[in-house]
Amino acid sequence: MPPSAPEFWARRGALSLLLAPLGCLYDVAGAARRTWTRPYRAPVPVICVGNLVAGGTGKTPIVADLARRLTARGIAVHILSRGYGGILPGPVQVDPARHDAAAVGDEPLMLARGAPTWVARDRTAGARAAAAAGAQAIVMDDGLQNPTLAKDLTLVVFDGGYGFGNRRVMPAGPLREGIARGLARADAAVMLSVDQTDAATLLGAISTLQAEPLIPTAEFAGRAFVLFAGIGRPQKFFDHFAKTGARVVAARGFADHHPYSEAELKALADTAQKAGATLMTTEKDWVRLAPSWRTRVQYLPLAVAWRDEAALDRLLDRALKRTAHG
Repeated sequence: MPPSAPEFWARRGALSLLLAPLGCLYDVAGAARRTWTRPYRAPVPVICVGNLVAGGTGKTPIVADLARRLTARGIAVHILSRGYGGILPGPVQVDPARHDAAAVGDEPLMLARGAPTWVARDRTAGARAAAAAGAQAIVMDDGLQNPTLAKDLTLVVFDGGYGFGNRRVMPAGPLREGIARGLARADAAVMLSVDQTDAATLLGAISTLQAEPLIPTAEFAGRAFVLFAGIGRPQKFFDHFAKTGARVVAARGFADHHPYSEAELKALADTAQKAGATLMTTEKDWVRLAPSWRTRVQYLPLAVAWRDEAALDRLLDRALKRTAHG
């Protein structure tokens, strides 16, 4: 669970029950907005990678993987993001050499290292800009709850370790909308890591794909590291990294999108130096660091492995064959 998220979101209790009526109102208001909004149909296929839970579920690695797959097919794919945490409203194409996380957000900055990436609060304007710049397909990072842009394929990602929390809608729980309501607009669900909360029992008949974080082990085994991460679920990163066979000297979690201070980084570096260890973080955290710190910190590249790649390819094929006006 994100460090900044209320603890009661993970389980049901008195406070969750008290806030449940507000969650119902939030859910109904979102549904009404989607009902009355006429979505824009982009001239190219739009693939949305969304979620139902606030906080980190692993959408970004899935987005990066889909972009790589489409690029490997010879398709000019562009990524579209709201640019959470950045000040630029867009639409603007992210330039890693010119922009920083404060301007465009950390996730777009990271994704732009692998594919052309746009940030736009107005998703319709962002899709138009991407298409005008030569995009043949758009992968939308987040946006399941945004009704302004029509999607040709919608994947809902959830984390097997956290599931749907207490299964209530914000502010009573972590859900952005009711589970059944959100899944009704999805083509498939993606379970990232092993399902530890029986979340799969709520998915019904929807097609479910299984993916796992892909972590290289050879280069880390036996080495000492000090880990830090400011993502939705830092413990998930720590647990997966421990599987590499590395020796974890210390691990410190921060809130999602945390802006690291010089003092915090120096303290981490001191801990690493005393233990003869290397500083290690996620790629999303690494792009938020000042250039002087990037040379002192390693990051774990984003990668996922799919249990059934053929099933994923069939979904992509279907989306890419749909015409813009179909």
